[in-house]
Amino acid sequence: MRLNVSRTAGAALLALSLGLVAAPSAAHSAATPTLTGFASLPALTFVPGSEPSGAALGTAPVNGIAAPWADQPVQGFSGVLPNGDGTYDVLSDNGFGTKANSADFLLRIQEIGPVPATGAVDVLGGINLTDPDARIPFPLVRADRVLTGADFDVESIVRGRDGSLWIGDEFGPWLLHFDRGGRLLSAPIPLPGVRAPENAAGNPNLGSSKGFEGMAHSPDGRYLYPLLEGTVTGDTAGDLRFNEFDVRRGDYTGKRWTYRLESPSHAIGDAIPVDANRFLVIERDGAQGDAAAVKRIYLADRRDRNHDGLMDKTLVVDLLRIANPRGIGGFGKVFRFPFQTIEDVALLDGRTLAVLNDNNFPGSAGRTPGVADNNEFITVRLPSSLHPDPRLLPAAR
Repeated sequence: MRLNVSRTAGAALLALSLGLVAAPSAAHSAATPTLTGFASLPALTFVPGSEPSGAALGTAPVNGIAAPWADQPVQGFSGVLPNGDGTYDVLSDNGFGTKANSADFLLRIQEIGPVPATGAVDVLGGINLTDPDARIPFPLVRADRVLTGADFDVESIVRGRDGSLWIGDEFGPWLLHFDRGGRLLSAPIPLPGVRAPENAAGNPNLGSSKGFEGMAHSPDGRYLYPLLEGTVTGDTAGDLRFNEFDVRRGDYTGKRWTYRLESPSHAIGDAIPVDANRFLVIERDGAQGDAAAVKRIYLADRRDRNHDGLMDKTLVVDLLRIANPRGIGGFGKVFRFPFQTIEDVALLDGRTLAVLNDNNFPGSAGRTPGVADNNEFITVRLPSSLHPDPRLLPAAR
């Protein structure tokens, strides 16, 4: 999806982005994941000329910031799509944390361009998600059918081969299919046998906002693999269902795998494909700042080579212990990504990952106590290649 960026601007950003993946020193590259790029978008960044937001948050300051605001915040990144030219499309989540307080937050895909030379992140445009053809069978907040954070909690995103967008929601949980302009193409698709409390169909068997937090896809684009954030009632605590959806048929295949959290108290933040069988999964605890103990990216393999009924897991990156020999971003020799919610990972090449946080604006303060977190963008160089399927690497659009 392209969001109105000129070819000249895209080329310039691509040239700048090469600085994000400059080779680290040999001593560190041979032993541990290494920070190769850092950029940050200030928490107080808003969509110019948009609509007021935050009316249901009250007026008491949170981390030094008081609502409401005259515009829509650019925040809460819960999914990322690299465009192959140094820009990224990022999915903002449902707004301010709950269905009850997010009715004036417009669901939106932002286009950003990290600028490593300055450490800044440019906001280049974006699109709102809408339902102009009334595909959604239940009432929406807005009569104009622009979707809000009280309608859906969008957390994961996949770009189809045709340029359309598949988005995973937590309130259903539902799969939502949009065209490249953000217009809904079909009715929300439920996951058979699973319902969240926000789903009016009743009889919930999944925790609140524990739906599709991550979503991967097959290299050929035919299958989607949405991963639940929470355990379905009756399943072993900490076991998450990883389902298969056939895009061509428009239905679930009935196949699923099990991703087991290291602790039932953990949650996943994202899931993306490496090849037909392996996936990168962010797993995290709920703490932030100095208290953060588990912020990890695992390589999960659905082939279950040890036959224990679970996806095999290999640690790829400990996001609290990233080597930083060049002191990128002004940080020390060990870089920490200590945010409560880290919900975005992208594979840029066989050895380079982009990782972004969801800053829960203005609620999270993982970088500095009492100060609302920025939206941070980092790149990490792995000690060795993951040997991904080439079809899954970003290509300029």
